[in-house]
Amino acid sequence: MTIYLDAIWLMNFCFDIMLLFLTAIILKRNIVWKKIMIASLIGSAIVILLFSPFAQLASRPESKLILSCVMVLYAFGFKKFRYFIENLLTFYFVTFAVGGGMLGTYYFFQVGFSFQNNMILTNGNGFGNPVSWLFIVVGFPIIWYFSRLRLEQVEAKKIHYDQIVDVSITMMEKKVIVKGLIDSGNQLYDPITKKPVMIAEAEKLMTVFPESMHQVISNRNPMEAVTAIEQKEWIGRLKIIPYRSVGQDLQLLLAVIADEVVIHTKEESLMLSRPLIGLNHSRLSSEDDYQCIIHPKMIQKGKQKDAS
Repeated sequence: MTIYLDAIWLMNFCFDIMLLFLTAIILKRNIVWKKIMIASLIGSAIVILLFSPFAQLASRPESKLILSCVMVLYAFGFKKFRYFIENLLTFYFVTFAVGGGMLGTYYFFQVGFSFQNNMILTNGNGFGNPVSWLFIVVGFPIIWYFSRLRLEQVEAKKIHYDQIVDVSITMMEKKVIVKGLIDSGNQLYDPITKKPVMIAEAEKLMTVFPESMHQVISNRNPMEAVTAIEQKEWIGRLKIIPYRSVGQDLQLLLAVIADEVVIHTKEESLMLSRPLIGLNHSRLSSEDDYQCIIHPKMIQKGKQKDAS
């Protein structure tokens, strides 16, 4: 078996990046690529250590645990012990999930690579079996992608639908707080950007718009509203979203790009940057229990907001 240290190091470095990235997605952590890259460099250092005089020390379970702790600490920081443990356990869960997929596929196809000392090695002569290298380079991202999709589906099932939460909407340094309903029935997306759309009562958001925009926002014809904009700073903020209701023809909805939306659930506060808010000109709740309908995808995509 021929081992090419540089190729193995590069491969493990890339995999560490993807595992930390998936961990951040699951936990809704802020993704700082510079930190993830450096943390991955730290993690991939084990490849070098395993071919050095420190190989015996580096192969010990406690050494690997310490290295994982350093990776997680550098990538996500330390705020409190529970936060750190949650990051570490999720990182290991992701590693086992993706690694298990690779191992299962390996035994199914009997592809020529092996797992040794926390590393992926290829078997063969020269640069290794081309099939085994292709399997690792292509197979790992595919298994990573499907693991991410599956974890998002599991997370979607855990969302407490029909829950009414506080929603803070900020535009042009003005903020309004409304009640929002997390509704699985809201499946409205921008057809171009594929971003989910929150629906809100236009009247409740008037305070975040300047008076010069009130007439535009109040216009029930989205096409007329867009053409009537005179302020340059608002031209790029308004969009027209086509949608179709049950038993009705294609309709148009005026939407605005907010600066920030924070959704305050019982468990956490989730922040969304530049989300789309569709403006509805009628009441969403006959009892005025809520003034906006939150797309479930926004709960999945929101980033945890630190307590101030």
